[in-house]
Amino acid sequence: MKIVTLAGAALLCLATPLGAETEPSWTYIAHDLYGTRALQDGAHLISIDTPYRTQDDARTRVAAQVVAPEGLKLGKVSVILDENPMPVSAVFSLDVPQERLFFDVTLRFNGGTPLHVVAETTDGQLFVAETFVKTSGKGACAAPPGTDPIEAMATLGNMDLSLSPLTDGSAAGRLAALSARQRQLDVDISHPSHSGMQMDQISLLFIPMRYVETLEIDLDGAGYVDVTGSISLSENPALSLSVPAQTERADVTMIDTDGTRTTATTRRAGY
Repeated sequence: MKIVTLAGAALLCLATPLGAETEPSWTYIAHDLYGTRALQDGAHLISIDTPYRTQDDARTRVAAQVVAPEGLKLGKVSVILDENPMPVSAVFSLDVPQERLFFDVTLRFNGGTPLHVVAETTDGQLFVAETFVKTSGKGACAAPPGTDPIEAMATLGNMDLSLSPLTDGSAAGRLAALSARQRQLDVDISHPSHSGMQMDQISLLFIPMRYVETLEIDLDGAGYVDVTGSISLSENPALSLSVPAQTERADVTMIDTDGTRTTATTRRAGY
C-alpha cells in the first residue's frame, strides 16, 4: 500500500523559501503533499475535537469524526500539525474503505499551531478541515523524556488492546456509531517515542530518533488499517479508532523506526 512519505515533510518548514515567513506554513505543506490537487472544504464532513489550549504539550488528545460524502468511502485520513518539525503527524490508510471513521490519538505539540485533518475518498477527492491549538510554548518535541530510559527500553513495544462500545464524547457521536454499527478499538503502546531533538540529561548528547513508524491493524484475520506515525506521537502513545460492530478479534503489529516488531491480540468479550 502506498502511504504518505513523512521524511520529506519533516524538513518542510526548514525548506520554506526565503521571504515566505509571512505566508502560512499550510500553503507549502499542502503543495508538498498534494501538489495541484483540489482541497475541498470538509468542515461539514470532518468534526475535530481538540482542547483550546493544551494542558500538557507533550501529551494532548486529538480526535476527529470523519464522514465520507454520500455514496463515497474514505480511503485515507491524515492529521497534520502545521508548525511541528514533522507536520504529517499520523496517517490512517484504510485497507477496507469506510463510510465514516472516528479516531483519537495522543500527540505532542511543539508550539501553537494550525491543525488540519485531510480526508481522501477512494475516488481521489480531498476534503480538509482545520482548527488552531494554543500551547504553553514549552516546545514538547525537544522536552526531555518523561520516563526512565532503562524502564522504557524494557517495556518498549508492549501493547494493551481492548474492544468496547464507541464513545467519541458526544451524544450525537454515540447515536451515529449505533446507526453505523461501529465499535471502538483502543491501543495503548509502551514506547519512548524519541523525537531526535531531545537531550540526555546526563550525557548532554542528543537521543537518537526512534518512534512508532507503523501500526498494522487486522480485524478477524484480514487487513483493516495501517497507521503511519511520526515524532509527533506522544511518549507511550494511545490510539482509539472505530471498527465495524461485528468485529470479534483485533490483531495489532507495531513496527518502530529501529525495526522492532511486536504484536498483540484482543477479542470481544464473549468470543
